[in-house]
Amino acid sequence: MFLVLIVEDDAGIRGVLRMLLESQGYRVVDAESAARGAIEARNHRPDLVVVDLGLPDQDGLSVIREIRRFSPLPILVLSARTMETDKIAALDAGADDYVAKPFSAPELLARVRAALRRNSRAADQLPLLRLGPISVDLTKRCAQGPAGSLHMTPLEYRVIESLARNAGMIVTQNQLIREAWGPDRLGDSRGLRSYIKMLRQKLEPDPRQPRYLITEAGVGYRLQTDEPV
Repeated sequence: MFLVLIVEDDAGIRGVLRMLLESQGYRVVDAESAARGAIEARNHRPDLVVVDLGLPDQDGLSVIREIRRFSPLPILVLSARTMETDKIAALDAGADDYVAKPFSAPELLARVRAALRRNSRAADQLPLLRLGPISVDLTKRCAQGPAGSLHMTPLEYRVIESLARNAGMIVTQNQLIREAWGPDRLGDSRGLRSYIKMLRQKLEPDPRQPRYLITEAGVGYRLQTDEPV
């Protein structure tokens, strides 16, 4: 069974999360502070961490940064903070996903399942993407559509690869830029938008209403596929 660490100072919410996760077969350990959360993460080595940002001793970002010093395990933020700046800060600190309070139980469980599946993949495995009638082989760097092969540039492959490695998760603009262009281009959101637009022209059934390359306003992008992620 997967072990989930909950870092949340509200005892009521901790109880709800524990009951919800245990009902799905997960083992649960919890912590009520940032300091305790970092200790439990090191001691128990959980498969996933659910962390609040508003903790009594330190900001939840400190927990994320501390965990990232020793582990790539999935981190899901569950917070009442809904400002885009808060979401970006959490994702840039190393969180994999962000769910706002009050939360939907089915959505939260779906995000947990997606994060655990993503973590179970081999780190160097590149998926074969299926986007409707289009398939993209990221290992061979070739794409096929109903009319035959699709031309994609090396940079377009790097952008879609970054999204595919985090399929179903939010990827911040700076993460995409860093992985596709390098750190010298950080902040070039206009250039990134241009490449996303070109990818949508090639991969989306209707580029004006994206089904696969989803914009997370002010934060980044999310890749949805026709297969479970």
